[in-house]
Order: sequence, then structure tokens, then C-alpha cells
Amino acid sequence: MQYRQLGKWGARVSSLGLGTYLTVGYTSDDDTSRAMVRCAYEQGINYFDTANAYAQGEAERVLGRLLAEYPRSDLFVLTKVWAPMGQGPNDRGLSAKHIREQCDTSLERLGMDYVDAYMCHRPDPDTPLEETVRAMEDLARAGKILYWGVSEWPAPMIVKANAIARELRARPIAVSQPRYNLLYRYPESLLYPTTAEEGIGNVVFSPLAHGMLTGKYQPGEEPAAGTRAADPRQNAVIKKMYWTDENKAKAQSLVALANELGMGAAELAIAWCLTNPAVSSAILGASSVEQLSQNLKALEIAMTPEIAARMDSIFPAPGESSEQH
Repeated sequence: MQYRQLGKWGARVSSLGLGTYLTVGYTSDDDTSRAMVRCAYEQGINYFDTANAYAQGEAERVLGRLLAEYPRSDLFVLTKVWAPMGQGPNDRGLSAKHIREQCDTSLERLGMDYVDAYMCHRPDPDTPLEETVRAMEDLARAGKILYWGVSEWPAPMIVKANAIARELRARPIAVSQPRYNLLYRYPESLLYPTTAEEGIGNVVFSPLAHGMLTGKYQPGEEPAAGTRAADPRQNAVIKKMYWTDENKAKAQSLVALANELGMGAAELAIAWCLTNPAVSSAILGASSVEQLSQNLKALEIAMTPEIAARMDSIFPAPGESSEQH
């Protein structure tokens, strides 16, 4: 396993992390979840990613129980806050009230005294940034979190939040979690230069574009039974963001390149994510030990300039005007 600095900060995270979205505590049964966590830990993964909203808390609960089998000092655990967790008017967002209450609840589910990173899952336009920044500082001073971060925040908002943190003499953002893959390269234009300037690490999600980049889906065909795209519990994102014949054709070109190089398309796509110096870790969303083991082979790939250029020709980077963050 390779370990990378979390931006300018002292913590080091495994370059591949294990995520729990749509898997642990949801579609993966207990035995499968335990086997994946064990495989991840034994292969050197120390970064485990979850959120309060994943399966409405069940992902945290199951992950915490499984991680209790390992030394806490070996683990870097990240969870999140923002999503609705109840019907009440204060059961969502990034207010000081919701952040404090959800942090306590997440720690209870995880069975931990603290989390290594606590993340604002999305922006909250209804809450002042200074309120959110101060709430995170309060949690850190209380010993409940070590670092805090943001997911899918626009670059200007990150800069503004860090300016507020300096004014308040509070901890700045340490980690960002953007969507990033060959079909979604927008962070390269503005977000990554911003996080580099601010000393923020990036732990990226969806490196396989919800499975589109594995090549399992053919142009002009509906998804096969048993795949994520065929499962209405899991396919909302892939159907909304990636489900086009053009993207399926690009994925088949990636498969052809991977076959030529003697490797799988999935590990090649993940290895590509790791070549960007802005990336501290890529989160794996495997649903079985077999998938996880295959994804881990990405660490064995030496991404040469020639291979990278061929991948760029299949998946060109968007222009500056296409920046979405």
C-alpha cells in the first residue's frame, strides 16, 4: 500500500480507501462487509469512508462494529453531516445545532470517541459559513474530530471558508471530497489548483463512475441483471450522470486499451486517478472481496506518459469554461 499526505497536514492516508456508500450496511450482507473490511485492512488500507446518511445510519453502525476488531490508531475514519436525518426543521444542513447533534450520534453509531475527519457532505446556502466553521472548531476543541472537510463545495466557497477560519483563528479545511473519474474531470480546472494553494488534500469518490468505466455496459443495451445499473436501489446516479451510448463506447475503448496492456479496465481507471498529484486517496466502492481485490491491483500499475496520453485521447479533459466547481 502507498500512503499519501492529506494535503499539507500531518495525517497520511492510504492511496486507496474503502467506502461504504450503497454497500456496507445496505446491499452487502454482514459476512461480505466483514470480509471486505478485513481484506482492506490486511492490504494496508487505513482510510475508511462513511456518512450518517448512508442507509440512514446503518453504514456507520456496521462499519464501527467491524472496525472495532482493529487498533483504533491504525485507522483513519471519515464521516459526514448535512443530509436530512429526520423530519424536523433542524434535522438537516450545516447549522451548529445539526452539526453538534449529528456528530454525537455518528460517534455513538461508530462506537468511537472521535473521528479523524468530519465532512460537510454538501454546501448549505441557508447557514452562514462562519457558523459552520466555528461549529467544526468547537468539535475539534472538544476532541470529537481531528480534521474537517467538505464534499462537492465550489472552489470559491472553500477559499471563503478558509478566510473565515483565519479570522476566527479556527482550523481551516483539511480535506475535500470531489467526484473524480475519467468521465468527470472538472475538478482539474479550478478545484485542484485551489486545494493545492490552500494545502487541502482530496479524497476522491466514484473513480469508476458508478461502474460505467468497468466496461460491463454495452452501447445500445440495457444493463444486465445483477449489475448496479440494473438495481433501482443503486442506479440513480449512473442513470442520471453517465448512462449514454457515448460513455459506454468510451468505456469499451478503455477496455480495449486495458486488454492490450494486460490489465483490467477498472484498475486502469483507478490508477489514472492516482496519477494526479492533487489526489490523496481514491475511494473504492466495491461490493465484494473479489471486486476489492481486483481494484487493489491499481497500485501495481505504472502509468507512463504514453498510456496517460492514450487515455486522454479517449477521455479529453474539459476546457476551463466547463468548470463546474
